[in-house]
Amino acid sequence: MELIDTHCHLTFEQLAGDIKAVLQRSIEAGVTGWITVGTDTSENEKVIALCGGYKNLYAAVGIHPHEAKDVTDNDLQLLKDTAGNPKVVALGETGLDYHYDFSPPERQRQLFLSHLEIAAELDKPVIIHSRKSFDDTVAILGQSAVNPEKAVFHCFSYSVHQAKFLIDRGFYISFTGVVTFKNAELTRQAAKIVPLEKMMIETDCPYMSPEPVRKQKVNEPALLIHTAKFLAELKNIPLETFASEVTHTSQNFFNLP
Repeated sequence: MELIDTHCHLTFEQLAGDIKAVLQRSIEAGVTGWITVGTDTSENEKVIALCGGYKNLYAAVGIHPHEAKDVTDNDLQLLKDTAGNPKVVALGETGLDYHYDFSPPERQRQLFLSHLEIAAELDKPVIIHSRKSFDDTVAILGQSAVNPEKAVFHCFSYSVHQAKFLIDRGFYISFTGVVTFKNAELTRQAAKIVPLEKMMIETDCPYMSPEPVRKQKVNEPALLIHTAKFLAELKNIPLETFASEVTHTSQNFFNLP
């Protein structure tokens, strides 16, 4: 059994200082591929540098909506330049976050559109961050040249109705360990209706360790196995079947070897 952690932050300090051991534990747990995600100009450089040293480790580059207020034209040019690196398999994470007030919504929307323009130009998939901003996120995607078949809503936390809306239009949906949380019934109901050919899984580490290891403060790729087991049981299918299907979906979406 081999799983891919399609969204992790391995350059964050909680994991970067012990990266060899982190990846070894991951491999031993059956999680043998990773996409480490950038969140600003500095982190984008780090994720690309990290990926050069490990097999099956790939990068996504982006500027998180929280950082939108500080983005310059130079940042966008650097983003486009780094996105052309062969180790970069996606743009993102990018999108909208109306839960916090870290950047004005208008600046977030402008930055989101810039990412989508670069992704369309380079023909690369997009990793979408969308929190309390569903309608605006979908509207902006609809204005862009990005094909829904090349966009994934990561760390999905919306309703069954919204999940169906996305699936019907061709988008992909990715689930984190949040789906295992006791108070996440809304997310579980959504996961039930997402077909495996449209589903991916991720840790979003170092955050949000899944049950039954939620007390582990620093999440890491090895813990993805708990989310996989939970979702397999939720969908009433063998773990090996679930793992094979979502891994195949991830490989196709990100065009991985």
